[in-house]
Amino acid sequence: MLDIFQKCRDFKTAKFLIDRGIYPYFKEIESAQGPEVVLDGRKFIMVGSNNYLGLADDPRMKAAASEAVLKYGTGCAGSRFLNGNTIYHKNLEKKLAKFKHKEAALIFATGYQMNLGVVSCLVGRDDVAVVDKLDHASILDGIKLSSGEMKRYRHNDINDLDRVLSGIGPDKGKIVIVDGVFSMEGDICNLPEVVRVAKKHSARIIVDDAHGSGVLGKNGHGTCEHFNLHDEVDLVVGTCSKSFASVGGFVAGSADVIHYIQNVSRSLIFSAALPLSCVSTISTALDIIEAEPQRRDNLWRLTNKLKTGLNTMGYDTGKSQTPILPVIIGEDIACFTMWKMLYEAGLFTTPVVSPAVPPGQALIRVVLMATHTDQHVDKILEVFEHCGTKLGIIKAGSKKTTAVH
Repeated sequence: MLDIFQKCRDFKTAKFLIDRGIYPYFKEIESAQGPEVVLDGRKFIMVGSNNYLGLADDPRMKAAASEAVLKYGTGCAGSRFLNGNTIYHKNLEKKLAKFKHKEAALIFATGYQMNLGVVSCLVGRDDVAVVDKLDHASILDGIKLSSGEMKRYRHNDINDLDRVLSGIGPDKGKIVIVDGVFSMEGDICNLPEVVRVAKKHSARIIVDDAHGSGVLGKNGHGTCEHFNLHDEVDLVVGTCSKSFASVGGFVAGSADVIHYIQNVSRSLIFSAALPLSCVSTISTALDIIEAEPQRRDNLWRLTNKLKTGLNTMGYDTGKSQTPILPVIIGEDIACFTMWKMLYEAGLFTTPVVSPAVPPGQALIRVVLMATHTDQHVDKILEVFEHCGTKLGIIKAGSKKTTAVH
């Protein structure tokens, strides 16, 4: 008889890396998520976080969470559909809708649950969801949960998007779902062309702005603001775990569509409501983003300095246009080895290997926070130069680059 747990005993990949001392995941951080963190009593420069604006350890954020817990308790004890909905959830949704220039918004317990719930309830039996090949896993999983069909187009290839949409008959509902900023590569979707081609084929558009919110645009409102295309995108979705430095997910769009999602989405109806401590911190983050553009300015300044330094050494940072810098190493084992050297030198980085990236394109994902300093960047560059030279990944050279923003 086949034992369903046999696959668990046969799984050797992680154990192989653990035995070699180069397993980089599930590290136990002992401090707040700031520019520096503590592991095993040792201080590291954090270069692998999505805490873009450095708000996760901001005193105002912590005060908002503490006050909410003292006043409202630790949880809502039920789904928003039944007993877990509060006026504070609704007020945050109004603020998010304004932030994303939409009529209405809806908050979910996590960003992953949001994409599962939004996509699966909108894509029906006679519908086709068209996605960029590098879209986030939560989008793909949402389509799998739906009764509709998924078609994929080559990354940021508008001609291929046009080809895929052309092959869908007029009897099918069509929606294009695309990341605003791609989380591993750091490039921005070609939203003006996505909009043009989608409208040509009467397809609706969802932009996942998880990594654009708080970072892109004159006011940090995200990818649509970056391209001045607020009115051309039907829905903007995202997570609250990056620039908003909390947890949760949101969708913003027309009032009718949000009302439908609110009453049909299974991951909203069958999940407990977001605790008010999180609601309060997200609201506080939105206020800080609006009031302190200098945070965003410093993030971009430091990113440009780091990217220029890495490229000058000879590192390949791909097509990144954002604070996400993919330092491309090559083979998976080489990437894990590079990660271990960086770690031993005091840098907390994130290695990304296949299948998350194509084979032979393993990378170290490097991200700064607005609260890093020039001294931090200087140290990061010093360590990357030492480790890359020792491993033969870079050689002395004078490759130049232009700024990313």
